[in-house]
Formats: sequence, C-alpha cells, structure tokens
Amino acid sequence: MTVSPPPTGTTGPSAGSAASSSGAAGPSSKAPASTSGSPASSSGAAGPRSGAATASPGTTAPSSGFRATGSASGAAGPRSGTATPSPGTTAPSSEPSTPRAGTAAPTDRPDIVDLYLKHIGSGRAVMGRVMGGMAEVRSEGAWIHADDGRRFLDFGGYGVFIMGHRHPAVVEAVHRQIDTHPLASRVFLEPVAARAAQALAAHTPPGLDYVHFVNSGAEATEAALKLARAHGLTSVITTRSGFHGKTLGALSVTANATYQTPFQPLLPDVTQVAYDDPADLEQALAAHRDRACVIVEPVQGEGGVRIPRHGYLSQVRALCRAYGALLVVDEVQTGMGRLGTWWGVDAEDVRPDVLLVGKGLSGGVVPVAAMVATAEAYAPFSRDPYLHTSTFGASPIACAAALATVRAMEEEDTVARAAALGLRILTAVREVCAPYEGGLVREVRGRGLLIGIEFAEEQAVGELMLELISRGVLVNNSLNSTRVLRLTPPAVVEDSALDLFLTTLGAALRGTADRMTS
Repeated sequence: MTVSPPPTGTTGPSAGSAASSSGAAGPSSKAPASTSGSPASSSGAAGPRSGAATASPGTTAPSSGFRATGSASGAAGPRSGTATPSPGTTAPSSEPSTPRAGTAAPTDRPDIVDLYLKHIGSGRAVMGRVMGGMAEVRSEGAWIHADDGRRFLDFGGYGVFIMGHRHPAVVEAVHRQIDTHPLASRVFLEPVAARAAQALAAHTPPGLDYVHFVNSGAEATEAALKLARAHGLTSVITTRSGFHGKTLGALSVTANATYQTPFQPLLPDVTQVAYDDPADLEQALAAHRDRACVIVEPVQGEGGVRIPRHGYLSQVRALCRAYGALLVVDEVQTGMGRLGTWWGVDAEDVRPDVLLVGKGLSGGVVPVAAMVATAEAYAPFSRDPYLHTSTFGASPIACAAALATVRAMEEEDTVARAAALGLRILTAVREVCAPYEGGLVREVRGRGLLIGIEFAEEQAVGELMLELISRGVLVNNSLNSTRVLRLTPPAVVEDSALDLFLTTLGAALRGTADRMTS
C-alpha cells in the first residue's frame, strides 16, 4: 500500500503585474474622507478576537497507504467615508451609499446593540459598540452596506467570499431551489446533492471521489475524525497553531489553549507537533504506528498565514504511508481557489486520503461544506449510510449553492484570476508596508488571495483594524496568531477597488504608526 499519488496538474497562473504603488502615498480622491482621530480602543487590545466570526469522477483510487485495522461497520465601522468605486461586474451594480427604504435607520442601532446584550452575549455587544454600533444589512460583490447608508470594501470575510457576496449565478440557483424543493425528506434520492458531488469531485485530486456534504467546516472535521475511528485509527496528530473548528472533536485538534482549556477534557490521545517540521511529525507517528490520523493545513490561515517550505506536504504524505496513518488535509479556508490553485495540495501534487472543503464552496450565499475521500478511506461510510448522518447535511438548497459555485468558477476561471490578483495584491501590500518594516511591520507574506501582515506588537492589529474600518475597509484578525492581520479579498475585486484599498491601507498604517509611537 505504497503507491505514489498521481499528478493533479498545474497550479494555475502565477504571473501578474504589480499593482500601482500609489497606495503608499496619501489618500487619493478615490478614498473615503477620513475624520479627525481614530476609533477608541482599549490600550493593548488586539481588536476583535474570538467573538469574531468565525476530471470526471469514478476512477479507481490508488492505495492510500494507511492500514485499516478497525471494524467494517463584519460589522461595519465607526465614522466617515464617502461613496466608493462601484463593485465588480460579476455582481449586481451597487447603489449610492444612502439608506434604502426598508432598511434600519441609524437611530435603530442602539436597539440592535441592546438586543445583542440581552439575547446574544455581552462580549459581542461590546465588540459591536467598539466597531461603531452599526449593523450590516446588504451586500454585493466586494461590498457590504451598513444601516446608516455607508458601504465597506470587504477584504475579510474569513475566506468565505472568493466569489464575492451574492454571486448572481449562485443566488439564481438558490432562488430556483427554494421555489421548488429547498429541503429533502431524507427518504428518497436527492438529485441536486448527487450533481453537486459530481461537480466537486471533478476538481479534487484524482481518486477523491466520495463527497459527504455537511453544513460547516467544523462538521467536516468531525466527519473526518469519525471516519478515522471507523478504521480503528484512534490517535490524532495535529499541528501547533492549526485551526480546524470549535465543536468538541474539532476543538480537540485546534491547538490553542485559549479555546481548549474551558472545555477539557477533550478527545484523548491527541498529539501536537510543530508545523513545517517533518522530523517532529515522524517522531509522533513512530509512537502511534498503524493507529494515527494526521490533520494538517496546506497554509495555516488562523495560524497567521504560515506558509510551509515547498516539499513539506509531500513529506507528510510519505510519512503517513510509511507509518500507516490516515492523512486529512484541511482545505476549508485554503481550498476553492483561495491560494491561486483549486487546492493547496496541488502545488506539490499531493493526494490526501481525506480533503475538507468549506467557506468558498458556499458561493457566499448558503453555508455548505464537505468531507471528500478516496474509496478506500470512505468505505465505512459508504457501506452504512446511517453511520454518520445529519438532518440538514446535503440539503437541496445548500447543494444548489455548491453546484452553482463550482460551475461559476469554471466559467469565470476564478482560480487563475485568484492567482494573478493575489500576486498583484501581495506585491502592492509589500510596497505600502515597506516604510514600516523593521519597526511597526515585521513581515508581509501570502499565497494567492490569503495574505498576512505580521506586526511587531499585538496592539497594532486592533489599532489598524479600527483605522481601516473607520475608513471603509474590512479585514480580519487571526485567531491563533494575534500579531497577524489577515486579508482574504474576493477574486472579483476591480482595479478601482484595489486602488482604494491600497490608498486606505497606507493612510491607516500612518495613523496607526503615529498613535503607537506617541
């Protein structure tokens, strides 16, 4: 059981001209007008943390190498901002930044904060106040609209909006499904799920043909952990700073004591190893020979956009074969074109036993995720359809969104666009940050449309996030790396919006640097 994985093809275009360096200069006429000062924040705070969001198939799969020994059974921000450039052509045209009929008036905002305080949680309510107390009420393309009429360029979204908000083709497919059959009886066969599985499997590494649809990335992780146990593999090896979700099983392999400690004891027999360290992994595998499941990300997103050395994933694949381990690659954030390839593993032609998919699979419209596996790995679930089930898993409405997303990505060449645009943005962001390197900024790194700016001090992340929000731009922090601000822009960003972002980033960095040194 040591057959090498077949190649998966090219990794997509990597070329792309550098964006204009004008972003390093002061605000241009395209940027929202800034206001005096900056949003208040608690000293030393790192900004929003844990309360933030959060070929045709059918070919025979080569042997996976693991030995089966078990039984067969955004809130919008405070202040200012003028109208911004219109969004990309792939989304409906945006409207002027004025309140629309039927949307909440600005005077209603305290009521929303109060409802959060009474019914959702005091921490989230406080965060909402810090961000300006506004509510998001509408979105399209790269833009989110607040209840006071302003709109915000969304370079955040935690990796969900690779296609932008409300992609027209996905919205149309979901509307059509709602009008015909949104949820299934779970008694008969459901054709939309079958077609969505076929479409997704056509783009996964060869041999990963079996698709188990769920509702979230954490659920995909849970399914993979249970699948490993169905094979008798009860030990789990995960990487430090890895993030795989916060449900109990997923949390057990999300290596962050902040989130784990309140819920211990978690799953037993979980070992943490250093990321991008094959020797550390081999030591753990040797101690758990023939009974381990390894879960790893091609790039650690919540870990601060940590990019391993080329060849790391190939070494992980080889080690799992040598020690009889099941390899689960978590592509919930990195997959669906986010890294400029369909999957992060494509860069090394690695074929895991199990692939986790989510976020971008939704098309930015309906939550949906999936666990995709080889025939050998999936065998226990394939034989017994009741072994792991969910009432809403593989619902027609979610699968309609997934199917439309895959088809739209094919038609619009989204993966190649993400590769070219990502290189442009990374190059331009480095230029804008260059004056602050060695001081405020420690490093800018990225791959495709997943980019991280690491700061020397944790406080700078919260300060810069609030600066950007006040100027009309949304970004993300990193849950497992509090010094890294994360950019996950959509592939539909137009040049005018990119220019706006770079100009705004330059102004926000200046404002942050001034406050950090005063």
